Amino acid sequence: MASAVTRLPDDQLFSLSAGYRAEMAAKRRTTIIGIAVILACTILAGWVAEVDIRKFLTNAHRFTDYIGRIFYLDTGKHVFTDFGEWFWGLGKWTRQLLDTLLIAYLGTLLGAIAAFVLCFAASANLATHKAQRFLARRFLEFCRTVPEIVFALIFVVAFGLGPVPGVLAIMIHTLGALGKLFAEVVENIDMKPVEGAIASGATRWQAIRYAVVPQVLSNFASYGLLRFEINVRGASVMGFVGAGGIGQDLIESIRKFYYSDVSAILLLIIATVIIIDMVTERIRHNLLTMDRGKQ
Repeated sequence: MASAVTRLPDDQLFSLSAGYRAEMAAKRRTTIIGIAVILACTILAGWVAEVDIRKFLTNAHRFTDYIGRIFYLDTGKHVFTDFGEWFWGLGKWTRQLLDTLLIAYLGTLLGAIAAFVLCFAASANLATHKAQRFLARRFLEFCRTVPEIVFALIFVVAFGLGPVPGVLAIMIHTLGALGKLFAEVVENIDMKPVEGAIASGATRWQAIRYAVVPQVLSNFASYGLLRFEINVRGASVMGFVGAGGIGQDLIESIRKFYYSDVSAILLLIIATVIIIDMVTERIRHNLLTMDRGKQ
């Protein structure tokens, strides 16, 4: 019985070792080049932004001082020693938080409806003309490229202070973001039901209604819920520019150095976002599970 080979011939070992060393050297070079590029870009960005490293390091402790200060009342006591004083404005903040949720909800709903209508024109497999798809894609890019807060500033000038600018800003940004996601979902559908519907005499919109929507509805709902989570956080910032919601009280507390109010409002926002994330995550999971069960 022939004995098992426990060692390759020296010439094969040398060839394999040389190849391994070459691959590892190439990987190290790639890593070093990547780190060098990141450092160069960081230095360039700091130079363009006129960052003063000495001033930054000298004043870095002030950030941690501020974080520590927001957990003390004006009396000097720790906030956890007097919840009544800490959350003195709970009723007002809760109403403003509800306004924030309604801004996010309405903006998400309107944006999702607009994205639903436009995504079919932006998808490669359902667009009637290349020009239509090109224009739809560029419009969606414009909507999601401009930050929400910029739209909010524009609408505050146009419509005045209040929740309307916040709703419109979130709606436009949601249209751009969901429109792209919806179009990508539509591009991955099975086209055989669509072709069958059209062959049997259905119009384009009838084919979309009965052959496309059943395939994409659960994914659309999942993406819509995910966007709602994001928009709740975005709506909290809309108040910084006077677009309604709890952000108005938050920025006022920051500007007036009401330290304990800042921590109380932040905790309310964080708790709300966590609850919404947990609920929508469960809903999304159930939707996707139902969709896989049908398949």
